[in-house]
This record gives sequence, C-alpha cells and structure tokens, in this order.
Amino acid sequence: MTIELPSFSPCDALVAVMVAVSASDQTYRTSELVAIQRSVDHYPVFAKYDDERIRAISQTVMTLFEEEDGLDALFGLIRDALPEKLYETAYALACDVGAADGRLYEGEVAMLAEIRHQLNIPRLHAAAIELSAQVRHRVL
Repeated sequence: MTIELPSFSPCDALVAVMVAVSASDQTYRTSELVAIQRSVDHYPVFAKYDDERIRAISQTVMTLFEEEDGLDALFGLIRDALPEKLYETAYALACDVGAADGRLYEGEVAMLAEIRHQLNIPRLHAAAIELSAQVRHRVL
C-alpha cells in the first residue's frame, strides 16, 4: 500500500519528531503527550503554529510507522521541511519528550539515535542536548 504523503511546515516537522519519540516504544505516556503540548504552547518557534495540527501530524507519524519504508519517508518529510538551523532544536525537543517520564526506554533510545543520524547532529552537541534534557526532568 502506498500512502499519499503530505508536506510538513517546519513546525509540523518539529511536532513529528516529538511524536516519533513518544510513539517509538508503542506506548504513549501522558507525560510525553503533555511535554509535546507544553512545547507547542510555550516555545517561541511555535508562536504562530496552529496546535490543532498536532492530531493530524500524529496520525501521519503513526501511519508511516506502519509502512515498510515509513521511517525513511518520515525523515524525508522532516528534512524537507526543517531548515538546518532547526535540526538541533528538533533533537532538543525529542530529548525533552523522551526524558519527560524520567527514563528512556529502548525504543526511545533507538529513535533518538536515528534522529541524531538523520539530522547529522554532532556527537558533542547531542551529548550536551541530552544532558540538558536529563537535568531538566530530574525529580527529587
């Protein structure tokens, strides 16, 4: 089955990266969904974004995850939509979603590695981004 791929705006691509991390372990945790909504509600990059699009973007990600080459298609959409200056922003948002529930699951670790690879995030930059997400989501 071939699906018709939509085009993403830069903000759609950022949302898709966050949803991909949340969906990567087949469990959608409330803390992760709240992290996505909070990011869209509060970060300046989303200032003009219609958050009603989150559901449609989420559905696109889920549909692509069910396809044989869906992950490649998803990253093609993301790279086509995102300016390179937002690649590290995308990775930071992805790390925040992964860290939102206090731990990273195997699927999330693998998805973050794929995002690093697909967006060509330098390893030192990735480590700094990962540590900042980790410390922001610590609990007592």
